[in-house]
Amino acid sequence: MTAPLTPRDNQPPDEPQHPQAAPAPGHGATAEHPDHTGLGGPELARELREGALIVLVVAVSGVLLGVLWNWLAPHIPLIADTRNVYLKNTEGEEAIGADGTFVLLSLGFGVLSAAVVFLLRRRGGIPLVVALVVGGLLGAVLGWVTGMWLGPTPDVAAHAKQVGPGVTFPGPLRLQAKGALLAWPIASMLTQLALTGLFGPRDPEPDPDWSGHHDHPEEPPAPDAPTAH
Repeated sequence: MTAPLTPRDNQPPDEPQHPQAAPAPGHGATAEHPDHTGLGGPELARELREGALIVLVVAVSGVLLGVLWNWLAPHIPLIADTRNVYLKNTEGEEAIGADGTFVLLSLGFGVLSAAVVFLLRRRGGIPLVVALVVGGLLGAVLGWVTGMWLGPTPDVAAHAKQVGPGVTFPGPLRLQAKGALLAWPIASMLTQLALTGLFGPRDPEPDPDWSGHHDHPEEPPAPDAPTAH
């Protein structure tokens, strides 16, 4: 018979070692359980990809805007003599008409692009609105450049020599008010916000509580008052 062993120096006995517990979900990552809860996640990555595609498609459609602008906008009539080039109609409003045509076409393109995007993706979101604004601005700039490129040559002197003195010829297509480039992105943003607010998905409302119970915890009963002996 031997005496039971006692801890030395009054130290508690060693506790049994347990295997390391598995990390709780959302607290770190291991080789077997990778952490997929990073910032954004797959939902944000998908929205960014869709936004980039929207920017590309909307911006490329600006070529059509330039074609329509060159076709529908009034051109400034010019006339030249042997030395100078003059406006044929000094009180004409062709320059204002060109800017107004560009603005009206840009508003139409903005509403149409936002409506198409909303029909394809009703959930909305900030990346989608930003993509419409950026794509609309790029499309407006591309339409402006395309319309001027398709229009008459900007070299008025060479054009006047080509047609000869006393012959009326169209002047170059120009955008006098550069603020017209904002018509497309503004129309896209407002249309998208309006459609989302009117026809976008709604958050489900909580079911009404008909049981009469409340979530407030019940107060514990007050202790009985001490009685005198």
